[in-house]
This record gives sequence, structure tokens and C-alpha cells, in this order.
Amino acid sequence: MSDEKPPQLVDYFVVAGLTDASRPLEDENQQQRPARPSEPITDVAVIIRSQGEEVPHGFTCIETTTSGHPVDLNAGLLNNPQMFICYKRGRDKLPLIELGVHYEGKDRPRPGYTILDTTPYSRSANLNSGGPGHQRTFLVYRRAAEPQGHNALGVTDICLIMPSKGESTPHTFCRVDKNLNTSMWGPALFLCYKIAMAKANTLVYEAGLLGRYPEQDSESFPLPESVPVFCLPMGATIESWPADTKYPLPVFSTFVLTGASGDKVYGAAIQFHEAFARERLSEKQRLRLGLLSVVDRRPIGGRSVQTRKSICVLSHWPFFDVFRKFLMFIYRYSISGPHVLPLETHISHFMHNVPFPSPQRPRILVQMSPYDNLLLCQPVSSPLPLSGASFLTLLQNLGADNAVTLLVAVLTEQKLLIHSLRPDVLTSVGEALVSMIFPLRWQCPYIPLCPLALADVLSAPVPFVVGIHSSYFDLHEPPKDVIFVDLDTNNIFQSEERKLLSPRALPRRPCKVLLASLHSLSQQLHEMYNKPVEEASLEFLLTDYDLVYGRRKQLELEIRAAFLRFMACLLKGYRSFLQPIAPAPPEKSRETANLFLLQGFLKSRERAYQKFYGQLLRTQLFTQFIEDCSFASDRYTCLEFFDSCVDKVQVELEKPEDVPLMELDDSHGSEHTVFIMPPEEPTGPDGSELPASYCYDGFPTLRPELLEPAQDLLMAQLCQARSSAPSSPAPRRTKQEMKVAQRVAQKYFGVPDMWAKCLLGHCYGLWFIYLPTHVRAAPSKVRALQLAYEVLRKMETHKVVLPDEVCYRILMQLCGQYGEPVLSVRVLLEMKRAGIVPNTITYGYYNKAVLESKWPASTQGGRLRWAKLRNVVLGAAQFRQPLRQRQRQAELQEPPAPPRPRAALQRQTTWAGRSLRDPPAAPQLVKSGSLSFPHAEATTLEAGVGQMLRALGAPEPPRVRDAAPASAEGSLSDVSFATDESERADEAGAAGAGGGRREAESGGTPRRGLAAKLQQLLSPGKRPSPRHAADGHGGPRDGGGTEQRDRDPPQRRSPMDTLLHPRERPESTASESSVSLGSEFDFSETSLGSHKAAEPPGDVAQEPPAVEVLLSSCSRCQGCGSLVYDEEVMAGWTSDDSNLNTTCPFCDRAFVPFLSIEILDFQQAPSGAEDGSVPAPAAQGPVLSDRHRCLALDDAEQEPGPPPGLCNGCAEQAARGPPRRQERVAFAYLSPLVLRKELESLVENEGSECLAQAALVDSHPILYWNLLWYFQRLGLPSNLPRLLLGSQHVAAPPQAQPPDAAAASVGVRLLWDVLVPEPDSVPPLYVLWRFHSNVPGRLQAWQHREHPFSLAFLEAVLRHVGLSEVHKAIALFLDTPPAHGGPRHTQRSIYREILFLMLAALGREHTDIAAFDKKYKSAYAKLAGSLGKEELRRRRAQPPSSKAIDCRKSFGATLEC
Repeated sequence: MSDEKPPQLVDYFVVAGLTDASRPLEDENQQQRPARPSEPITDVAVIIRSQGEEVPHGFTCIETTTSGHPVDLNAGLLNNPQMFICYKRGRDKLPLIELGVHYEGKDRPRPGYTILDTTPYSRSANLNSGGPGHQRTFLVYRRAAEPQGHNALGVTDICLIMPSKGESTPHTFCRVDKNLNTSMWGPALFLCYKIAMAKANTLVYEAGLLGRYPEQDSESFPLPESVPVFCLPMGATIESWPADTKYPLPVFSTFVLTGASGDKVYGAAIQFHEAFARERLSEKQRLRLGLLSVVDRRPIGGRSVQTRKSICVLSHWPFFDVFRKFLMFIYRYSISGPHVLPLETHISHFMHNVPFPSPQRPRILVQMSPYDNLLLCQPVSSPLPLSGASFLTLLQNLGADNAVTLLVAVLTEQKLLIHSLRPDVLTSVGEALVSMIFPLRWQCPYIPLCPLALADVLSAPVPFVVGIHSSYFDLHEPPKDVIFVDLDTNNIFQSEERKLLSPRALPRRPCKVLLASLHSLSQQLHEMYNKPVEEASLEFLLTDYDLVYGRRKQLELEIRAAFLRFMACLLKGYRSFLQPIAPAPPEKSRETANLFLLQGFLKSRERAYQKFYGQLLRTQLFTQFIEDCSFASDRYTCLEFFDSCVDKVQVELEKPEDVPLMELDDSHGSEHTVFIMPPEEPTGPDGSELPASYCYDGFPTLRPELLEPAQDLLMAQLCQARSSAPSSPAPRRTKQEMKVAQRVAQKYFGVPDMWAKCLLGHCYGLWFIYLPTHVRAAPSKVRALQLAYEVLRKMETHKVVLPDEVCYRILMQLCGQYGEPVLSVRVLLEMKRAGIVPNTITYGYYNKAVLESKWPASTQGGRLRWAKLRNVVLGAAQFRQPLRQRQRQAELQEPPAPPRPRAALQRQTTWAGRSLRDPPAAPQLVKSGSLSFPHAEATTLEAGVGQMLRALGAPEPPRVRDAAPASAEGSLSDVSFATDESERADEAGAAGAGGGRREAESGGTPRRGLAAKLQQLLSPGKRPSPRHAADGHGGPRDGGGTEQRDRDPPQRRSPMDTLLHPRERPESTASESSVSLGSEFDFSETSLGSHKAAEPPGDVAQEPPAVEVLLSSCSRCQGCGSLVYDEEVMAGWTSDDSNLNTTCPFCDRAFVPFLSIEILDFQQAPSGAEDGSVPAPAAQGPVLSDRHRCLALDDAEQEPGPPPGLCNGCAEQAARGPPRRQERVAFAYLSPLVLRKELESLVENEGSECLAQAALVDSHPILYWNLLWYFQRLGLPSNLPRLLLGSQHVAAPPQAQPPDAAAASVGVRLLWDVLVPEPDSVPPLYVLWRFHSNVPGRLQAWQHREHPFSLAFLEAVLRHVGLSEVHKAIALFLDTPPAHGGPRHTQRSIYREILFLMLAALGREHTDIAAFDKKYKSAYAKLAGSLGKEELRRRRAQPPSSKAIDCRKSFGATLEC
């Protein structure tokens, strides 16, 4: 059933039978057998001809075997008594239903059997009467207990066979495995008999449709025209019975219809007889039915005419037991009466008002009448395909050995014909035969219950699995090249023309384990079904139904798991022989030889079993299996489950593994039961009961006006589960992947460094689930995909733990969707480099992308040629630069300067390839195979290219608009070669700026403050980088708009100068979070809320963001009141993907952490002229790393220029004024494991489109803010910030703005500390440091609170830390008494207080947090010896755990304070 169709219990109700258009089936030109016997056998007898006994009247003597040999029972004896067996047919007695042989003194008499001990002439009927020393042998028989109707089963034929003469059991006969000749002389002789329905006076027609409901076809599933034929597989009959014949019981049958797409539809039907009007018969029909005499055509009395009908339900669900009860109720309702309600009411009530069972309502108890009910249970949750198979029925009817024999037959694609007199057994066994070979799928004709009208399929020259009623062989000769499976006698008949491989051809150890498991389970089945009647009845009648039903399900699961283990061992290691499709694949790429190394797989198997494997590899089963594994299909869940089973099994073992391959899913084991009451009976106007007016002579024709629609709207809604939004299976994890991810999380939970990488892996999994949404919104799809590929490479470089393949799978799917097969190949190579074997789903998406996408032409296109030409010109220009420089120096009569060294390779800080504060990048050499061109070139180079083009007479290439250069591969860290042209451009404009800077540097002598001394103590050997030393703090920029560097080489500067003149932050970053995070990846152009539509030419003044968002994950423990920071929250999360709690590191109490959000809306009312320009990215404010603003207060003389800003970036905000709107909200901070589970559920239910809608912010705020936090935390690009503009948190924009402008007006900053101080809390030390230094902070509320920490205290703490005396700093903190009336302890730990103080005083660049952690841990160990760990823990002096430190390292450097 397709995923889009909501579950519905019943699709159609059908009535089938004889119609006016029905054609006779027995008149067709088919090879038919002689007339079948019209009467069953009612008596058997033994006669002794040597004693003068003759064949009794009406009896038939068996004198020869099936091949004509004489059958004297005592042949070879000296006193041969010449004994023979006779039988009699008739209907005057109940028919015989079983025959046997009894050895007196050796066998115990069986109940219900009669021993034939005398002949009709009162002599002994001992079949072995050779003498007193011989075994006495008698025939036994069993007669039907009561009349079963005209078509009751009975013994219809008897024969004797001699195996020594080459005779075998005839087809459809049962053999009694006891020798009739037990003497030492004479051949062995065995008795065979056949059970069938002895019919006479019967006409057979093809069944037609008599009625249906609903009358209109469903769009998704129209009613198949062949349904009536399957309802009555042996045809619609007209039969003539004796007038006093009892009606037979209805016969239940099941069938399966397979659509063109492979979807299965299950049918359940009952067949019954009802009277047929004799007037509707023609004279010819009456003659054939025996209703007219042959001579004078006179009517023959004492006979009745009956016809066979069927009622049926069609469903996509194999609830055969439930449907049988419902159909039997409908049939009994039609033959009883009168009733108040019509039959149609019960049919429509069952179809409309009975809901499909679900996890919320796993049991549906339907009360059809006061005496009839049925229980509908939720299907067993299994990764295997849905099937109507019953492995219990298979094992009961065939046994273990025959089941393995049929397994070989199905795997080698033989012609299999299963037959039985029980039509309901055929479907169950047929479904089991095609299900036992999972993951292979039967590709040839498959009809588990074949109608007589379709019996021509038995002559097809292709393999098939067909089930047919055993009475077929009374009409037709069996085919010669077919393997027959008789389910009634547990026999397999093989023709000489087509011999089957022996089970010994199967791999020995897996086959041995399979046989042992099946024998054990067969014994358990025998014990369960052969209990004493009293015990079984008590068990079913009392409250143990669930126990018995559960035991049946468990046995069914164990039988299926035994076959699954065998198949997993059979195909062990197959994935290593799959061949990825080569680049630019040919048209024959779908052939198995191109997808799978057949010979390599065959050679990997043992030589003794290569004959079997050779046949298996040539089957359509295996060919289709390889295609399913190589391409994306709807079987991805099943194949992924099979791969997990292959990994579990061990072929060399001779017993099953301890870990079960299949388990019952008890997660939905709810006891909730929904009761469905029968339809209400109507009442009269005065409330009285209406008379019963509906009575039927036979099954009625359905009247549409009586078929009521659904009346209970609630039940009607329950019938249809909510249809999930159609989404690709790529971002979805299968159940097996979820289980593996859970086990990986549990395994790494106790390993600190691996736990951090596990969380990081799930974070990247979140981004890749979001990736399709991001790519759809990206202006350049190719560049977005290249970015994702680079993320994968970095993840592998940093050994991120990926519990599944979703990241690779999504990228491969997008490569196929946007036509990037080359990138898909690179992703596959990246997987192999990481040691990951792609599973079926990932492998299918790879092959789909490679096969269906358009590959680049093998001939080089125009752009590639332009790239080659440009590289030649640029290379020549590089070599000419020193010559031009020397020539210019000579012209100026200056001494030749040494050639300037090439600029070192620099890591770019933005996706544009450079920082806007850096000089313009020089032209890059572009690979000839790359499609990316440098976007900025020197004028001389352009002139050179143009001159070359004019000389060649070729048109110039189209000019690429100015944009930031990007590498051909979208690399995270592009490199650029700085040429002398750009350096001369720097030198040309350096005079003014250089003079101002030198004047500023020599103008004043700054005092050596505390910060400079501490810097010397903390890093005495550190030298500032040339880039740091070259940056200055002079006046405003010149017209060029870029800072210039001195021509002189940088001189060594003191740490004091470094502190007072630190490197400025690049202003090209789009928001605060990328640089302040210092994360592993820096995607500042597209990730951090300020999305640039295009880089403005020159240096245009950048506008601040219209909306600024502050995020903090610092949470307060509800138990001890301590503040728990981001890495400590991560360390406290558990591996449970449903647990929202983390653990406080101070009191070990579980609590839910929160994300605190502050939204500042600076959008102003419309005023002034609109220039239509796109707003530039948000200008970032300084953070703790901007040391010149924090430490400049140590200087006695302030430098000229604008006043210093705030350390936390609030100077700009103060200059801009208060925000138009300010809002603070808080939502639960979710673990990446929990968040991923919720995100997958959201995408599954609402589709990935919801991630691109602004409604996400308001409808799913927890998901939105957590995703925004993690994406910003890792610097991953997203469009999530722009969604905020359409939410209720931000006022509507005052005027219409372009989308890019709206996107560029959101700035996001991630903070380490709290956004709002708690009431009566002590200010942290780093805030006090700023207060004492007169640096205004973001939170001025702390300034007027009492605290015990003076400036001298802060300087002492810093001095101890600088002298590596951290233990003294801790002791100083512990010895300081609390302020009068204030809290006794601070909210922050001592570790946090000292760390934040260092960051505020020294700056991020000059604070080695890893070294500080080691010093603090050593100091803590020293103090623990004197004060004790418990006391230090109580005073919150312990260092962070190793798990928290690893989380901070894995997720990047520190956040803002």
C-alpha cells in the first residue's frame, strides 16, 4: 500500500455468482481426464478367492497395481490364499474419509477407526495369513461423523502400488506407509487412496459480478474486473441434489491480487449455496443436470437445483480472521430473519464506522449483534514487507524438511504448483513461500489461489508459484514439468523432466541451523495445538486469549527469523561486490554485470556450493535485488534492515546468534480498546420498536438506497489516519538507523571526548536535514552544494561522530535533483575515505544522481578555455612583476630594493574569500577544469587580455560582475596570491595614513598599567603577528576606504604596545557570532543573520542591523541556584532522545535548561528619501577581544578619536538610541538528540517546506530558536534569521523592502553569560572590572548593587593568575566575606569568575583557556588536600568536568560575555 493512501479497513464489498453473461468453463478445448467419480466410497472389503469367495454385489475388486502388475496380497507363499481388496461407491451411507493398516499387537487401536477383521463371508480378513509366526495385518477405515452435505469430502479412489516395480504414489493420492505384505517373500505392497469431492450433475460457469459497494471506483484503487473469478475460483456452479440433501457449510477462501506496481490487495470470500429457479434452465441444462429423462424428456422429481455464490471483501490489509467472522455474520444474517435493519446497514456500518487500529487505539472491539463480535488488533510492527503469509500454516502442513526443499525450489525459480482442498490454506502457504526468500522478491507469475478460468498459466514457459484447488486434477491432466506440492498429504512430486537441487547443495552450516530451528519450532507447534480438549477450551474461554495470541505471534516471528538468518548468511558480504556507476555512464549501466561483480561474488563462496550460487545469480530474483540495492526504491527500509541482519549473523556458527534478528515491537502495547456498537435500530414516532420487515430467501441484491453513509463523524475520521506530507526518504532515518544512533549515544555517553563529538555529529545532522530548504532559497544552487560538501570534508577532518548516513544521503539526493553528478561522485569518495560503507538508501541515491543527471561534455567548453587562457596571462604577469618593479626603481634613481616576498597564504574570514578590511585580493590562478573565475583583476592584466583577444580576432568574454572571489571548489579556506600590483596599490595610498599613524605612535607615552604587566607575565615570549603590529588607530580613513600598511617591515613591539594597540576586528563579518565564536567553520556571509545580496563597491558605510537578537544558553539550576553554562549543559545531557533534562554540576539535580532570547527591533518609521540601495550587512560591535577599548582606560592620556565603545558591543546601540521594540522570551534548550527527533517528526508530518516559512517561529518556537542557536554556534549558513521578520516578535516593516534587504537587517549574537541578572545577585568580577575602569556595560542594573569586591581585589586575583599562583587566587576568593545583606555565595563558580575576569581584562587573543584549565585543575588539587573536595564543591570552586571541557573544544571557542 502506498504511503499517501490513508489506512482504510475495507475498500470494497463484492457479491459474485452466476450472471446472464457467464460462459461455461467445461466446454473449452482443454485436455480433460475421463469422467470423475460421481459417488464417494462407502465400504471396503477383503475377499479370499482360494476359499471360494466372490466379489460382493456392488463392489469393485482391485486386481492390478497402477501399472498393471497383479496385486495378490500373499504372493510368494506356499499356501497362497489369494486375498484381494474390494470397495463400493454410493450415497446410502456416510462416506469413508480415511484408510489405514493396523498391525495387531504392535499398534494401538485409534479412536474413530473401524478394524476390518472379517471378510463378507465371515472368515478372517488377516492380510498376512501365512502362518502363526507372521504379523497379523488388518485394514482400518474411518467414516464421516455426520452428513456434511452433497459436496462433502470423502475417499473417491483406492489403488495399490509396488515400489519394487518402479511405481510411485499417484498424484493427489495419500499413501499409507505400512507394508501390506509383511512376510519374508513377495514384493512390498502399499495402499493409496484419494480424498476429493464426488460431484455429479454439475454445470460450471465463469463467475460474474452481482453487486458491489461502493458503486463508484476509488481514484487510488479501482475495483479489478477479475475479482468475481477469484471469489469463485472453481467457477459458479448449477448443481442438482436429492431433495433431502443437507446444505454444506460455507467455505472460506482467501486470495491475493498483485498490481502492476507490486502493491498487493487481499481478498477474503466465503462460498455458499442457495436455491436456483428451475424455470431459468434450458432443456439442455436440465438433461445434463439429470432433471429430465433422456428418452422421453419427462421431469424427474425428488431433486432440487442449487447455485453457488460468494460474498467478498477487498482490503490492503491481510486481516483474514476478522474478515471471515464478518462475512460469516453477514451470511447468517441473510438466511435468518426477519430483521428490523436491512443487511445493507450492517455492511455500510462495518465499512464506514470501524476505525483502523493505531498505536493510540491498538484494539477495536466490534459488536455486530448481541451474539456476534470480533476483535481487530493493530498489525505487528515489522520492517519486513506486509504479507498475508502464515509460517505456522507452512510448517504445520509441510514440515521442516519439505519447507527447506521448497526454499531451494523458490531460490532457483522452479515451476511450483501447490494444491489443497482447503482454499484458505493455499494463500497462507503461497504468501509464506514468496516471503521466506526476503530480501529477494518473486518476479515471475504468482497466483496463490488460481481460478479455473486462469489455469492456462500452468502451461506458461516461465517459472511460477501457483496455488489451485485439488479438484482441478479431476478435470485436467497435470503438467509434466511442474513440481507439485500437496498440502493435504504433505507430499512433493517432482517430474523426471525437471529435477530439483538437493538441500545438500545449500551452504552446510546455515542450512543445518535452519533445519534445527524449524524442527524445534515444529515440535512446539505440535505441543501447542495438541493439548487436551478441556485444557485448550479453558485457555481460550477464560482470560488467556492474549497469552495464546501472543505465543502464536512469537512462534510466527521465530520461524520467519530462522529463514531470515539463512538468507543473511547466504548473501553475506554482497555489498562489497556492488559497483558504483562510473562517471558519464553508458546506456547499459542498469545491467547486472555493470552493477555487481558476479564472478567475484561467486569466487568468494565455497567451491562445493558454487552450483547453487551459479543458478541463484542467473535468476530474476537476484537481478531485481541488485537493482533495488543500486537505485533508490520504495524498499529502502526493508533493504536497510536486511543489511543490519547481515552484519549480525556469523556464517561459521552452527547455532543461532544470541542477538535476535527480529523482535516483537511492544512499544505500542497499549491496552486501550475502542468499542464499536452495532447500528442503532430505528424506532417509531412514539418511541416504539418497528416491526421486523426484512427477510431474505437468498442473499439479496444490494440496494443503494439502504447503504447508509458514515453517521459517526468521529469514527469516520478515525478510519483515516492523517496523511503525512509527502517528503523524500533521504532526510528520514529508518528504524534501524535510529536504533544504531541510540546505541552509539549510549556507548559514548561515558567517554568525554566522544560524547562531545557525538553531540556535534547530531548538530550537523540537523543542518543537513535543513539543507534542502537552504539550497532552494540559495541564489546559486551549485555554490550551496559545494559549501555542503566542504562541511562534510571538515567533519571528517575533525573526526565528528556520525551515527548515520543522513548527511551524505541528503547531499547525494540534492546532487541528483540539481544535476551535479560530479559532486555526487566526490561525496561517495569522501564516504569511502571516511570508512563508511553506504547502505542501500544512500547507494540508491548515488546511482540515481549519477545515472539520471546530465554529465558535463567531454569536450572542453568555452568557459574552460577562457579559464586556461586567463591562467596563461596571469602566469606571465606574475613573472613580469619583479622586472617592472626594478625598472621603476631604476627610473627613480633609487637603490634597488630587495624583491618583496609573496604574501603568505591566508585563511579567509568570509565566504567572499577575503575580509573587507584586507587589501583587494590579487588575481587567482584558476584551474583549467574549474568553472570559477577571479572577480577582481589588475588593470594591466585586463588590458593584456584584451590586447591578446584583439590580436586573435576573438570576441571578449562577458565581464563577470564584481563580487568576492571564490575558489572553484567552494573551499572553506581559499588561498590568494598577493601580487606586487596590489602591494603597490597599498603603498600608493599609505602616505597620509602612515604619517598619521607614526604621529599617533610617537605622540604620547602611555603608562605601563596593570594590564601590560599581566600581559608580560602571561605571555613573555609572544610576539605580535605582523598583521597585528601593522594595524593602527589613526584618524579616519582616506578616500581609498582601506587601511594601508607601512612599507617598512614591522618592528618588534613590546607586550604593552600590543595591549594598547591591538588588531582591529574585520568589519566584513556579517554579525557578531562568527568572529566571537571562533568556531571551526566561518560562514559569516550567509550564516549569521545578515545576508548580503551583493558586496558594495568600495567602502560604503555599513548600516547597523534593523533587528538584533541576543541568545544565551546560560541556565539557572532550580535546586542550588547556580548558573550552568553552555558546555556544562551539554555535558549533563543524557543519551535518551526523549529526555529534556540536564544535570547540574554542583548539586547533581536534573533540570530543564533554557535558551534566553532578547529581540531588539530598531526599525524606524519611514522618513527621508529612499535611494533604493540594498542595506549592507550589520556592523558588528566590539567584543572582549577588542582590547583597545577595554584597556585604553589604563592610559593617562586618551588617544584622539571617537570615544571607545563597550566591550559587549553596546556602544553602537547607545549611539542608535533605544530600540523601537524590545522583547525577552525563553524556551527549552534541547539536546541535539532530542532536537533531531523532533525536527524529523516535523518534517515528516508537515514537509520540509515549513522550515522556510515565517510561521515556523510562532508555531514551533522551541525548534526554531534551538536550530538558530546551533547553526549560529557552528557558523553554518541558514535563512532562519530572516524568518524572524515575519513573526509576531518583530513589528511589521514600515515600508515594502526587497527580500534581500529584509534578510540583511537581522543580526544575531550568541552570549556566554545571562541576558538579565537575577534579583539580589552579586555582579560578576568581569562586570566589576569594567565598572572600576569606567567602561559602560550592557547591564547597568548591576552597578548599584552591593558587593565585597574592590579594584584591589580584582588586581590581586589577576596578579596571582599571571604569576601562575591560581591556588592563591582561589583562596583569596574563598576568604572574601560576602557583602552585608547579600547572598552568601555567588551564582557563578569561582572558575567562571576568574576566567571571565581574564577575558575582560586581557582579551580573548591573549588568554589561553586550555592552559588556564590545567593551572586551575592543579590549583584545585592542591587546595583539596587542605580544605577537602566536599567543601570546595560546596563553595563552587571545582573545575569543570572533562566532558564539559571537551564539549567546549568541539563546539569552538568561547562566546561573548
